[in-house]
Order: sequence, then structure tokens, then C-alpha cells
Amino acid sequence: MYVATVPNRASPPAILLRESYRQAGKVKSRTLANLSHWPEQKIDALRAVLRGQSVAKVDQAFSITRSLPHGHVAAVLGMLRKLGLDKMIAPRRSKRRDQVLAMIVARIIDPLSKLATARGLDDQTRSSSLAETLALEDVDEHDLYAAMDWLIERQAKIEDQLAARHLSEGTLVLYDLSSSYYEGSTCPLIAFGHDRDGKKGKRQIVWGLMCDSRGCPVAVQVFKGNTSDPKTLKSQMDKLRVRFALQRVILVGDRGMITAARIEQDLKPAGIADWITALRAPSIRQLISSGAIQMSLFDQR
Repeated sequence: MYVATVPNRASPPAILLRESYRQAGKVKSRTLANLSHWPEQKIDALRAVLRGQSVAKVDQAFSITRSLPHGHVAAVLGMLRKLGLDKMIAPRRSKRRDQVLAMIVARIIDPLSKLATARGLDDQTRSSSLAETLALEDVDEHDLYAAMDWLIERQAKIEDQLAARHLSEGTLVLYDLSSSYYEGSTCPLIAFGHDRDGKKGKRQIVWGLMCDSRGCPVAVQVFKGNTSDPKTLKSQMDKLRVRFALQRVILVGDRGMITAARIEQDLKPAGIADWITALRAPSIRQLISSGAIQMSLFDQR
């Protein structure tokens, strides 16, 4: 590329940014931009850069006041929109929807607390171009919590859309639970229960995650911290049969969840005739003693 000065009769000459290229063995040039409106000092600085000369003078012509990382924001936000998640959250753009999108993107690129996320969006302490890309101004942690309250009201509609996209008749449905310890005392769901975090003496909450056969999340539900795994099944069966209108699915869960009692009391009454789980030790020993398992199959791993 180079800067060309083109005479313009009685008018001032045109200053053009051009590049050379070859076509059919001939050298040609094309105009990339008209720089005639640029001040002379700025044009001279650009000429120096294109010639590979010292940029000492360029520093005087250009002043960088702030530079924010943008590539990771563009990648995550672009994929989010390509998947249609923004329209799934709400069909029309709004301040709340943009705040929710900002929290999702921030959770992926730099997972932090809501207070730290709000600081990353603030004009004075931004850590990326996320707030500017979504045109968010004056966002604090209270705005983010309010956006989460707005989102919970839309949860059922979002899950219905995800189920319609990822679940179908006869499909595998993966379901499991996890828990997290809780700091504080005001949440009505916290209770002492089965500790999965190694944080003994802490109350916790439990949540169940439902996924399709590929592990793509479809629905989530939060339970009291002392809820046992099997007792969460009934609500999931109701969700599959009533809300998602699926008549035949194959439920996959671990042996601590899909027990013989749950199969008789929850799965069969709900019309779930197919499930995949693991056998407990007594059942395995019974199969071995009856000769139903050929132990030689396990001699080599």
C-alpha cells in the first residue's frame, strides 16, 4: 500500500490510499480510501508507517487513550447469537436481555462474582469491550441481580424451547444432581445434606440438570439442600410428560437415583417404561451366583 497524490485541476490534489496488484501478468493499482480530508501531519505519519520508517513522528500524530480486549467477546457473543440463545431468552432486545447476555458471556470468558462482573462492565474499570458491544451503561451488581430475577420468570419458556429443539420421542434423557455449599442464612432452600463439596458444616442447595443424549443442558431445577437424589425424579417425570409432551423417553441416571422403589413409585406410574442405570453390589452378586454373568469375560481389561 502507498499514499498517492493525484492532481485535481484547479482544486486541491486528491490524497488516495492505494495498493498494487498483478492481474494477467500486468501490474495494476486500486484505490482503498480517499484521505483528502486528513490533515497533512496525519498523512505524513501514515506515509512513514507504510515506508517502514521510524514511528517517532507517528506517536505525535496518533494518541491511544484506551484499548480493550475484544476478540474473545466477539467470538462468544457471535456464537451465542448464531445459536439463537438471545432470541430464546427474549424475542426483542431490551436492557434486561442485554444484561443477561453480558452475564453469560462474562461467565464463559472470565467467571467471577456478580460484583466483580459488574466492575468488569463499568466504564471506569472495564476489562473488555463487552459492555460497549452491548451498549450497557452504569451497570452495577444490583442491576445484574435484578436481571436474574427477570430471567427466572422466563425459565419455563426457555426450557420449553430447548426441549423442542433437543428432545424427541424415544430419545435418551440424561439426568443427574449436584450441590453447592451456601454462605448466608436467608435462602429458604438451604439445608444440611449430602456433602459433595468437601465443605463440612455448611448448609447447601441441590440442583438437578436434565440433558439430551449429547449432554446439552435442557432444564435445571433447584431443590432444598437435604433432598435425596431419588426424591427429585417425580418432578422430572412430570416435566417430561406434561410440559415437554414426550410420551416415550429413556431415562439415564446413576444407581443412587433410579432405585427399585423409585421405578415402582415414580417411573412406572409416569409412563416411563425404559431406563438405564447401574446395578448395586447385592444385585451383581446375585447374578454371579446364579451363573448369569460369565466371569471369564472380565479376566482381561
